[in-house]
Amino acid sequence: MAEKACVKRLQKEYRALCKEPVSHVVARPSPSNILEWHYVLEGSEGTPFAGGYYYGKIKFPPEYPYKPPGITMITPNGRFMTQKKICLSMSDFHPESWNPMWSVSSILTGLLSFMMDNSPTTGSVNTSAAEKQRLAKTSLAFNCKNPAFRKLFPEYVEMYNQQQLREQQVSEQQSTELKKEENSGSKSEKLGNWGEDLKKVETVDEVRRNRKQAFPTWMMLLLVSIFGIVMALPLLQL
Repeated sequence: MAEKACVKRLQKEYRALCKEPVSHVVARPSPSNILEWHYVLEGSEGTPFAGGYYYGKIKFPPEYPYKPPGITMITPNGRFMTQKKICLSMSDFHPESWNPMWSVSSILTGLLSFMMDNSPTTGSVNTSAAEKQRLAKTSLAFNCKNPAFRKLFPEYVEMYNQQQLREQQVSEQQSTELKKEENSGSKSEKLGNWGEDLKKVETVDEVRRNRKQAFPTWMMLLLVSIFGIVMALPLLQL
């Protein structure tokens, strides 16, 4: 059971977050339990996490703000283990370094900053930049399969649906263009074959014309020769 001071403090911090949101961070308490907050970190540009959306939880103790919360990440990210507590100076891994003046905003800002770093810690993993980029691309789709995420962050679900719609439209457009190219190629091939057939017909016609032209020439020469011989016979008899 949360203490009264804890509830008031968390309610105050939620109002402050709504009034002045933290860049690249969205956080909301569970509707049924104000001690359990859900957050989304957006990967910073210029890092392997760019384009990624990382969903996780912060669990506050009933004694908050005098005791630190536990922080976990649910989305595969290539930086922290999933479903495992992350070791931060602002988490319950280090109660000795906790400052009651820290708030949800400062906790999430520190978590985002630490995520973009490569410093090893309890709960961290070592992966390549390519692997982080791959996970960033699939992060939103992964989150949208989670019922709690879908309920608490409908704006991200809508974003994912819009992305899917655009990808489908692009795919359909590419498919249509490919079919047009295939049909155009088929027509060109048919026209090419028709042109070859036409050339063959023309060539045969030329041969026939040449034959027709050659036939009267030699026939006329023969006729002239015979006519000349016939005309010369009377003269030879004299």
